[in-house]
Amino acid sequence: MPITLCVLLWPTEGSADLLSRYEDDVLALVPVHGGRLLSRVRALPGQDAALPTEVQVIEMPDDDALAAYMADPARVALADVRDRAVARTDIVRVVAVPDRDTST
Repeated sequence: MPITLCVLLWPTEGSADLLSRYEDDVLALVPVHGGRLLSRVRALPGQDAALPTEVQVIEMPDDDALAAYMADPARVALADVRDRAVARTDIVRVVAVPDRDTST
């Protein structure tokens, strides 16, 4: 059964661009494990720093595919970059909310 994740990311001080480059690299690995990046957005500059800088919605085929992605050697090799770039990551399992018919 597919799983959908909402990933919220906060950069370390002054590392928003490094976070973005790191995410470019690791998100390229998602399709290798059968997943899809459904959405990726960044906050506009000047907003509350307590809010995440980047939000992604990722779909993976199942928990095994997610575990394989997390353990991918190419992703693991970038751990030092991640440690420098990412201050916080929150991952929330989500489900799409169907559109409500407002015509009636």
